[in-house]
Amino acid sequence: MQAVILAAGEGTRLRPLTRTRPKPMRPTGNRPLLEHVLEAGKAAGITEFVFIVGYKRERIQNHFGDGDDWNVDIEYAVQETQLGTGHALLQAEPHVDGSFVAMNGDRIVEPSAISAVIEERGATGRPVMAVTRHRNPENYGVVELDGRSIESIEEKPPVHTVKTDYINAGVYGLGETVFDDLREVDSDGELAITSVLREYRDALRAIRFDGLWLDVSYHWDVLPVNSRMLDRGEPERDETAAVHEAATVVGSTALGSDVRVRPGATILPGTALGDNVEIGSNAVVANSVVFPDTTIGDGAVVRDCVVGENATIGPNVTVEGGETDVVVDGAVHDDVRLGGVIGDNAGLGGGITVAPGTVIGNHARAESGTTLDGWIETDAVVRRG
Repeated sequence: MQAVILAAGEGTRLRPLTRTRPKPMRPTGNRPLLEHVLEAGKAAGITEFVFIVGYKRERIQNHFGDGDDWNVDIEYAVQETQLGTGHALLQAEPHVDGSFVAMNGDRIVEPSAISAVIEERGATGRPVMAVTRHRNPENYGVVELDGRSIESIEEKPPVHTVKTDYINAGVYGLGETVFDDLREVDSDGELAITSVLREYRDALRAIRFDGLWLDVSYHWDVLPVNSRMLDRGEPERDETAAVHEAATVVGSTALGSDVRVRPGATILPGTALGDNVEIGSNAVVANSVVFPDTTIGDGAVVRDCVVGENATIGPNVTVEGGETDVVVDGAVHDDVRLGGVIGDNAGLGGGITVAPGTVIGNHARAESGTTLDGWIETDAVVRRG
């Protein structure tokens, strides 16, 4: 059976780091999120994939190519304008032959859930959707069930109306008829897959599972997802990574190629250092994702932070980490753990303090001794006084 992977979107809530890469290409455990999705599908027995690409699609196509490095076959369909998941799925029609699995390219799912969807689809020929429990179902598509049948799917309903903790897990078993069904749906603007799934009513079957399901919707999701994936394997250290004998690397971490960790530095659990990252003497990096080609200066302390590609963090900078309230699209998210986000090619001088929840745009600059708080725009220059 083929798998269609929806990977065309930008991920606007993850800006500034999605300004230069699509959301599915953000690193998780030093590998793109989409690579984890591909490997889950492969573990479920799938060897033929169709990637629906669009925004910054060259980043995906250059990384995955035709799939030979993973011993699978990958074809590409292009969604030129992002008009919803249903519209994206329609672009796969020329590449699909028979039943297939559709999956979101930005969610990591237990292979057993994919296998169960495949088996149910093969046994019944009916449309199938995987569902799982979540402690905040109101942030997703809430699913009400009647045994194995799906009674309703409601996208991000008001929290006071939610009657169940089951959500749409983003794994579907479908047939070629879905393309005609999608074309028949009346839609003003974006067309979602769930628009046609609602029309199936009693025919739509639910596969419940309680295994691994990881979603990256906001910046603070990056850190626990990264940590969870690191915890699932042995600590990873590329053979070219150089860790000084006086440095300390503790617990579940990942060190990419040509990483350099200087004397006295400490790398704590939940941290992934991308290729060619340099950590200065006596610096501390904890529970952080550091993209390739970044430099963290001597004595810096970086906690609970996402650091973009080719960024420079000066000596004695403090990203204190911890929990804070963050506003996204006018909504307040309480007590999320996020030390900060530092954009691609950003540069922080020495002795800077970064308040929890701060987002620093790509190419932004901050002079030594400043305190950064809130949202710092792309290309901004922050000066003392």
